[in-house]
Amino acid sequence: TKSKGKAGRREVIDKVSDAVKTYDSAWVFSVDNMRNQYLKQVRSKMGTSRFFFGSNKVMAKALGNTPEEELKDNLHKIAQALVGDVGLLFTNLSSEDVVREFEEFEASSYPRSGTRAEYRVAIAPGEVVRGFTKEPFPSNMEPALRKLGMPTLLKQGKIVLDNEYVICEENDTLTPDQAHLLKHFWEKMATFKIKLVAHWNKADGNFVSMNPTEDKEAESGSDSDME
Repeated sequence: TKSKGKAGRREVIDKVSDAVKTYDSAWVFSVDNMRNQYLKQVRSKMGTSRFFFGSNKVMAKALGNTPEEELKDNLHKIAQALVGDVGLLFTNLSSEDVVREFEEFEASSYPRSGTRAEYRVAIAPGEVVRGFTKEPFPSNMEPALRKLGMPTLLKQGKIVLDNEYVICEENDTLTPDQAHLLKHFWEKMATFKIKLVAHWNKADGNFVSMNPTEDKEAESGSDSDME
């Protein structure tokens, strides 16, 4: 209901406001190939820190969108960095530790439809196999593969192709059928990776954009320059 929605927004605002009081720094980050299971691992490793996801508008309101509204000096710049698919992190870890934690954590996963293929995947003619071990598919998988677009045949209990079949070319925008086929062939071409977008330090109010393009545009600016 509308009242519950308003109460939910108020709760987020209160929690973000409390985090500003509790933690030494705030970070805006984005995630490539978001997977909840991997994000939970990151949150577990950084157990003393606080992560927020949700409405950028609500989180920005909690921080303050202007110098007049901001809870602390320069915090409105973090609010302005909340654009697109991003999250908000509050932590007492040093900048070096935060950067290291995120740089060290990468995880491979199966690509989803709508994402781009990282490389070409072609299946050779003959018996259809998958993985480095060249494991044959069980014969009962043949209808499923054919339904996904592969011109497979069942010969003497083996799934075969008469000709090479290209599942995807590099940079293809994957369809649902292509994404399903890549999963069947154990092609984990997507990489879960967290990228830091911006950083704010409560002690001195220093704000740093982690975006090189923005940094160049702001070279003549004032307090957003990186030390």
